[in-house]
Amino acid sequence: MKSLVVKRSVVIAGHKTSVSLEDPFWRALREIAAARKMTLSDLVSSIDAERQHANLSSAIRLFILEFHRSHVAAAAAARAALATPRASSA
Repeated sequence: MKSLVVKRSVVIAGHKTSVSLEDPFWRALREIAAARKMTLSDLVSSIDAERQHANLSSAIRLFILEFHRSHVAAAAAARAALATPRASSA
């Protein structure tokens, strides 16, 4: 059985380090970096600097989860705002 975890090297603070993530997390991380106009290494460096977990891979997964949760919440709020009837001024 093929491993679902992919190990890649990223540069953090000028040092190469290996990070193991499932391929869907790598894709999501690249999408977030592109949306923010950042390199993958810069995004991982920012996650590393702010992490509260000992494991970088776990911190990245939690970052991606929170990123998507906040976007889902923002989209729901936007839909709710559009669905709310506004009082008309006459």
